[in-house]
Amino acid sequence: MSITNHLTSAEELSAEIVDAIKATFKSKPITITIEEDDFELTDEMMLKLDERLYDVNATYITADESMQRLEDK
Repeated sequence: MSITNHLTSAEELSAEIVDAIKATFKSKPITITIEEDDFELTDEMMLKLDERLYDVNATYITADESMQRLEDK
């Protein structure tokens, strides 16, 4: 089972949420992952994307094509 909760800030994390997690999963093992939503591209990433805009080599594939190739293996 997977549950995702998006909070606007850590201030929204309450004892009630923790209690609900405990009640739902009881003694089952769980994993809690904390991620910040303020991801920004670095200058190096932006440069690489700009380079690819002007790349005449059209050998890139879409994410769907990549997944399909992996499934076919």
